[in-house]
Amino acid sequence: MPKARLKEDTHTEFKSSFTDAVIESLTAFANSKGGRVLIGVDDKGLPVNGFTIGAETLQKWVNEVKNKTQPSIIPDANTIDMGGKEVGELSVKEFPVKPVAFKGRYYKRMNNANHLLSPVEISDLSLQSLQLSWDSYPAHGKTFDDLDISLIEKFIERVNAAGRFQLLTDATSSLEKLKLTSGSQITNAAWLLFGKGNIGYNVHLGRFKTPTFIIDDKMLNGALFQVVDEIMQYLVARIKVAFEIKGIPTQRTEIFEYPLPALREIALNSIIHRDYRSPIDIQVKLFDNYISFFNPGKLMGDLTPKDLERDNYRAYARNKLIAEAFYLTGDIEKYGSGFLRIRNEISAYPTMKLKVEEIPNGFHVELRYTEQKTSTSVKEGIKEGIKEGIKEGINLSPNQQIILDTMIINPRVTIPELSEIVGINEANIQKNVKKLREFGKVKRIGPAKGGYWEVTD
Repeated sequence: MPKARLKEDTHTEFKSSFTDAVIESLTAFANSKGGRVLIGVDDKGLPVNGFTIGAETLQKWVNEVKNKTQPSIIPDANTIDMGGKEVGELSVKEFPVKPVAFKGRYYKRMNNANHLLSPVEISDLSLQSLQLSWDSYPAHGKTFDDLDISLIEKFIERVNAAGRFQLLTDATSSLEKLKLTSGSQITNAAWLLFGKGNIGYNVHLGRFKTPTFIIDDKMLNGALFQVVDEIMQYLVARIKVAFEIKGIPTQRTEIFEYPLPALREIALNSIIHRDYRSPIDIQVKLFDNYISFFNPGKLMGDLTPKDLERDNYRAYARNKLIAEAFYLTGDIEKYGSGFLRIRNEISAYPTMKLKVEEIPNGFHVELRYTEQKTSTSVKEGIKEGIKEGIKEGINLSPNQQIILDTMIINPRVTIPELSEIVGINEANIQKNVKKLREFGKVKRIGPAKGGYWEVTD
């Protein structure tokens, strides 16, 4: 049986002779996961007739690669037998300090071709190599006085309530402990998380009837924790809600057009992983039967959209300090599990599909369905015993249902905020919350300040 012919791929390149193109490929391999160039082989993977390797040829090639790359790479050089003919092999491993340049240009191996890196990709590769991220650098022209102390205090309360890390109540020492500040100097992460007023980065939301017919839109700009909650408030106010009536006495279950935890997870992903060096806004577009999220910045490292379909993909954090802050507050569980949770949430929506893709200048996520979910019955794929929000024999008042829905959307909502949302005074909010706790619908986790609501049924 004939032996399968070699093919060019992520780790293998063919060249009929030694030229600058060989060195270009070696730098692309060094900036990726390593690879080899077979010299004296044509594009079809066959040895070239008349190709010979002299006694000093391999060393000459190695010296030329070393002299023409910055920082210098020294490939392993060998001769191998291919179909009874001798060909050269130059191979390199992934270089520890990236990126490696050839004639002032930077390449990375993608599939079976060399990709010329853009300035942003060069910067990303350098930061990854140094185990740094853009958000750890000093915020230009900003000091500790530009931060909102009340936002920092809320953050400290939330971190301590989540229990993943303990911080002192002092704002200065707490942020220094997390490497968000150093004296009066603040990092880009600190500015984005706690900056006063307009932080310079927008989230553009819109409700669309068609791609060109906008029903309404809104621009958000502020500290990142606040922006995530505002995104959810905008969407919940506009997505459709189905009502399922069943049981004796009559019980009503509200079924949101999209699973709210999935929407929040996608919003968090957009905020945490966007490329803040880009002037492009995050864009959230809500249509009649689908919703799309776009954030500037493609996937990091060698992660691909296909990888996100697996349950064990390797996570990369573009903004390490920002990601850590959201982890410490309990807003995200662990790195690399976001799309697993999104898939789990939409599995209860029979016709809903998740689409993730890299598009020019960024990353796009879409949830789309053909039929809106209107039932919680087992036949639609919901497991027996799923929480429907209504216990047998308990009828929630409209105000109690709004309070419960709001707690699902924003577990850290406060009594004053609930008063504003529901439109009743704080005393009546307290009475309704007490009833929900008696019904076993919710319980309070942590202290009054800094804790959160857990919807238990």
